[in-house]
Amino acid sequence: MKFPLDQEFKRVTETTFSLEVQPRIPAHLRRLEELAGDLVYSWDRRVRALFARLDGQLWRACGHNPKVFLRRVSQQALDEAAQDRGYLEEYSRALSGYDSYTQAQARGEVAAKFDPQADLVAYFCAEYGLHESLPIYSGGLGILAGDHCKAASDLGLPFVAVGLLYRQGYFTQIIDGQGQQQAQYRPHQIDDLPVTLALDASGAPIRVAVDLPGREVGLHVWRAKVGHIDLYLLDSDLPDNSEADRALTYQLYGGDREWRMQQEIVLGIGGVRALRVLGLSATVWHINEGHAAFQILERCREWVVKGDDFATALERVAANTVFTTHTPVAAGHDIFEAALFDRYFTGFAMGLGISVETLRAYGHSPQNQGSFNMTSMALRGTRFHNGVSKIHGEVASGMERYIWPDIQPAENPITHVTNGVHASTFLAQEWANLLDVRFADWRSSLTDIQYWECLKDVPDHRFWSLHQELKTLLLRTVRRRVAVQHRRAGIADALLRRITRYLADDNGDVLVLGFGRRFATYKRATLLFQDPARLARLLGNPDRPVLVIFAGKAHPSDKPGQELIRQIHEFSMRPEFIGRILLLENYDLNLARRLVSGVDVWLNNPVYPLEASGTSGMKAAMNGVLNLSVLDGWWAEGYDGSNGWGIVPHGSDYDPAYRDQHEASDLYDLLERQVIPLYFERGGQSHSPDWVAMAKASMATILPRFNAERQVLDYVDKLYAPARDHRKKIDAVSGGAAALAAWKQRVRECWPGVGFEPVPPQAADATRVLHFGEALDVQVVLRLNGLQTQDVVVECLLGEDQEDGSFVLRQHLELAVDSSLPGGEVVYRVGLRPRRTGLQRYRIRVYPYHELLAHRFEVGCMRWL
Repeated sequence: MKFPLDQEFKRVTETTFSLEVQPRIPAHLRRLEELAGDLVYSWDRRVRALFARLDGQLWRACGHNPKVFLRRVSQQALDEAAQDRGYLEEYSRALSGYDSYTQAQARGEVAAKFDPQADLVAYFCAEYGLHESLPIYSGGLGILAGDHCKAASDLGLPFVAVGLLYRQGYFTQIIDGQGQQQAQYRPHQIDDLPVTLALDASGAPIRVAVDLPGREVGLHVWRAKVGHIDLYLLDSDLPDNSEADRALTYQLYGGDREWRMQQEIVLGIGGVRALRVLGLSATVWHINEGHAAFQILERCREWVVKGDDFATALERVAANTVFTTHTPVAAGHDIFEAALFDRYFTGFAMGLGISVETLRAYGHSPQNQGSFNMTSMALRGTRFHNGVSKIHGEVASGMERYIWPDIQPAENPITHVTNGVHASTFLAQEWANLLDVRFADWRSSLTDIQYWECLKDVPDHRFWSLHQELKTLLLRTVRRRVAVQHRRAGIADALLRRITRYLADDNGDVLVLGFGRRFATYKRATLLFQDPARLARLLGNPDRPVLVIFAGKAHPSDKPGQELIRQIHEFSMRPEFIGRILLLENYDLNLARRLVSGVDVWLNNPVYPLEASGTSGMKAAMNGVLNLSVLDGWWAEGYDGSNGWGIVPHGSDYDPAYRDQHEASDLYDLLERQVIPLYFERGGQSHSPDWVAMAKASMATILPRFNAERQVLDYVDKLYAPARDHRKKIDAVSGGAAALAAWKQRVRECWPGVGFEPVPPQAADATRVLHFGEALDVQVVLRLNGLQTQDVVVECLLGEDQEDGSFVLRQHLELAVDSSLPGGEVVYRVGLRPRRTGLQRYRIRVYPYHELLAHRFEVGCMRWL
């Protein structure tokens, strides 16, 4: 017998509708909404604890997002908290701390140099890593920018930041069962983010626009409150924009070169226009990496509209603009083909009163003839430039020397400010609690190197046990993540138990090594696998178990970086490495905080000198974790022999295979002979005293020197205040910017004919003899070729040649005008009286000089005798 349903079965499609029933916040807890709207929660753990205490499971499920949490927490939990004396006391303490913070005045170091009523730093960056609840970052650049904002807030620096609001942000990473990275873009609801629309005086949303070929693109401006400062984010997702234009700000580092061009026009040009509409007038402009360099052109356009020619406008704009370059890797510098640039900027160039070819020349670089290099534009359009570590400053000076072709890299205008990290964000709560109990004033002593000697007073057993607690929390997090990751890939439970065997709470005595960063080839994530057999022996000792945790993303278009992930996955599934090597997916700020505080050793293996700075090792060190790293970037400055381990790098003149082999061997030797024995040799105690001593040294030496507060103060001293003052100096001279521009043009025209010779003529290999106390009469005849004597400086440099070919300067003298000769030649003279005996060398040079130069060599012209 057949029933009707047997005759024809049709699948019924069900429609599911979403419904979010939001609680009513009790009056006693009403300010929870205020706290959820200020990104102070990203570093104030007392504020985050208020949400976690209401419902810890929901707090984790909401991705630690306070706005989403408050919409979904149960009414019962809120009502009970409003009657809970303990919760209300915690709430009151958090509010008291928050109010004290927001009402605090600028710190003395800042107030002495910046007037909050008159000064303002405008900071432009393509990404900001403040907290996982605002996912508009991809990695190191964004985290650095976020920490810079937080430290500016802590210090009370008058500061505003500008970026883009990415509706999809950076991708979510999935690693499948074969180790292949899958990139998933998940749109974010604006209501979920800690942002509000910026409004004008009438209460209407602020709107600005940028011109793209054949159309105008409208932009909304969103405001994120970050303590004392504001972060403004531009958004092209407006109904009256085309679908393609609405998507311009969807993804961070997505799309093709034209998409990137459009995004950077929105950031640089749209960002300036947004600040103007907001009524914010900056006295210092900071371009953090080249993505925002188009802001220079927009600010020049404003001055051209007021009557300046382009050269004058550029001098005015460049005078108070700072540019920070962040990478020596070519892929990190945006370069646009000439045809693409011309299509977008021909009309803009006409508005500046110049041809598009002339404008494009400001982005010229020798490596990319005819193209437009954003880094080159940023360097030519600013007067204050820096790399992000001492080594990187030197590398950048060499890479970009074409901007100042006659100047030795060591003397060109690029300086450095070494990066730092925000201590309150990345110092684990457990360490903060211990410091609060033992050293109440530690938060106001972050940059006091001597102060942190106090860590020696922490009992060794307490120091060790606290870190073991943090390691246990990390292993729990890893166990949970690994289970989700591998079950999705179809791993059998028996194999999963083998993979997670060292992650149990009672396995705290395993030595844990961590590697967490972007998977780019120059970071050499797989250096550890150069000799798999030796590595297996190092990790496989049952009496001294070692676990290695890898985490990080590769850009979706970086196939070599994705191959590194696949290789690590493959190694992790080999029988000898199962459970001893773990690869975690979707590295984000939440996982980073756990990883840098819970591992025992932080690994970093960059190819020297390509690690501009690196900051993850700083975060680890301030949590008592020991660095084992190549001496590149920040670690070359931080390592002192007592606070971790350094691998001496091989230079770029070595064959890459030879370099990798020998540096991997050094890494194995350090692990086998120093790291592993030091951790496990307890001397009859429950901990390793020598390990604790080194960990204390790590915290004491790194925390005060590599925190973001020190970093921002360095910017204030070395770059921000000088940039503001230089602009004031130019503006104080009537027609100063125009005069400087005209003078530079005249110098460039005349310089090819400038030359000089000694009087009397002297062979280069001749040695003059003096007795100590005598003076050598140094004379030269200078051909000025139309320049005036006040346009140049003639210098004599006295010093000694070293065995490595370098020259050590001992004395520096300026030659004075002695007489004029027919034909426009001028005699310069100085009495050179050496202060030392022995064989010495002197050199004579001439370079152009103007009192309104920011750096004496900024014109890039010089002649040597």
